[in-house]
Amino acid sequence: MKRLAPLDAQQLPLAFDEPALAPSAPPTPGGARRLIIGHEPIHYRLRRARRRSIGFTIDDRGLTVAAPRWVSVAEIEAAITEKQRWIRRKLTEWRDWQARQPLQRVHFSDGGSLLLLGRPVTLRLQPGADRTQLAESSAGTELHLALPPQPGEAQVRDAVLSWLKAEARGVLGGRLQLLAARQAAQPRSWSLSSARSQWGACTSDGHIRLNWRLVHFSLPVIDYVVAHELAHLQEMNHSPRFWKTVGELLPGFEVARDEVKKLDLGLLPI
Repeated sequence: MKRLAPLDAQQLPLAFDEPALAPSAPPTPGGARRLIIGHEPIHYRLRRARRRSIGFTIDDRGLTVAAPRWVSVAEIEAAITEKQRWIRRKLTEWRDWQARQPLQRVHFSDGGSLLLLGRPVTLRLQPGADRTQLAESSAGTELHLALPPQPGEAQVRDAVLSWLKAEARGVLGGRLQLLAARQAAQPRSWSLSSARSQWGACTSDGHIRLNWRLVHFSLPVIDYVVAHELAHLQEMNHSPRFWKTVGELLPGFEVARDEVKKLDLGLLPI
């Protein structure tokens, strides 16, 4: 079995009527709750968090509601009722997305699979290994996870996400450096983002943020997002001059732009 060196990015080829609010069912031992709205249930998990408002997240676990401790369950469920159309639509979009996207729900266990730069990688638990690393086998690319014997799903998830984010820093940083060399305007700094609403961002003072989840996708997608944010260093808008700048940085970017438009960050499983 061949061990693979860490990825080197610079060597990689370039308003409505509200229905009556029914009492919710008590939470199950696993923390799931059920709210009946208009004779149809909405299942959700409640997470108390240090925040000022109620937030909604939809992922592979369904609907999670994050709320401050001082907000009552009745107020939380009133907010769910107010947002029910959005919630139901997003849940439907999530199921549709799973049916058509290459990045399916990740099972954080031995044999689970995820995408790295658009290619499948199989998770392999390696108790006793000194570090987590990629390896090439006859079955394809594997991610060997250095973990204690019989780790739980949460432990595997944490190890995988930690490794992915480290790889994302190297890959995205390398692509940023390569593409930035094609223009005079340079970023003041850059960082990884975990946002669920933006692939990237550029501030007026020259700081660029790139979503670490880009590491799941192919290099053309990554390069398009990087070029998009670099172009904002010159044009803080989406004017014809902005798109001309993107084209100068990345000729033929239109195909990747169309692909990104089909992806929904809020629906990614991790």
